[in-house]
Amino acid sequence: MSNEDKFAEFRAKTNAHSKINKVIAVMSGKGGVGKSLTSALLAKNAAKAGLKVGIIDADITGPSIPTLFGLNEDVKGDGLEIMPAITSTGIKAISLNLLSVNKNEPVIWRGPVIGGVIKQFYTDVNWGEIDELYVDMPPGTSDAPLTVLQSLPVKAIVVVTSPQDLVSLIVEKAVKMALMMDVPIIALVENMSYLECPHCGEKLHPLGKPHDTLASNYGIPNYEELPIDPLLASMCDEGKIESYDKDYLLKISEAIHNL
Repeated sequence: MSNEDKFAEFRAKTNAHSKINKVIAVMSGKGGVGKSLTSALLAKNAAKAGLKVGIIDADITGPSIPTLFGLNEDVKGDGLEIMPAITSTGIKAISLNLLSVNKNEPVIWRGPVIGGVIKQFYTDVNWGEIDELYVDMPPGTSDAPLTVLQSLPVKAIVVVTSPQDLVSLIVEKAVKMALMMDVPIIALVENMSYLECPHCGEKLHPLGKPHDTLASNYGIPNYEELPIDPLLASMCDEGKIESYDKDYLLKISEAIHNL
């Protein structure tokens, strides 16, 4: 039985003003490994390729997308629909931090409430026409990720990890969850994989050896590494990720475009 058949009764519907061609989930079993960074870089690549792009910040309790893109204005609604924020390169984005009055207050909600908000980000936002909609997933394998994989028509998953053995062990749980949900994993991204010496260009691995075997063990067709780059980190903090001029994850982006 296909994924579409298995979860057809749970599928959320877009509104009349939204036409979304492809939904890509970016997930991991562990927090802090770079899901938001990966989502932002993939969205940036797609926009640069001339595609119409959107991002759902589904990490309700730890939203990062507005910070990465320098989005400070609250989004507006008319009582029927919410208009997404638009970045400097035209990427449409929605996040709880774009709807909250006190952005530094914690979100203390139970799972069903969080799941309901994630679905509303898909159904109640006027996305217009979108070629690729990226979902920056919350960590773990419980309520919120389950809501995304059951309720949204996810075409493929990008899994994010980092070199530590402990992280790899937990991320493997997310890989197995995706396989159990019958959603194909198109790529594995290892963030903080290496540090490039500014003098000789040698790649150093301060956090451990790369875990490319995780991709080969589970038949994940694309694997790319992201470095520890102080410039990238500072530009993310300043909300200028779209101005970062190094091209990472292009192979994965191409695979997603060709789905």
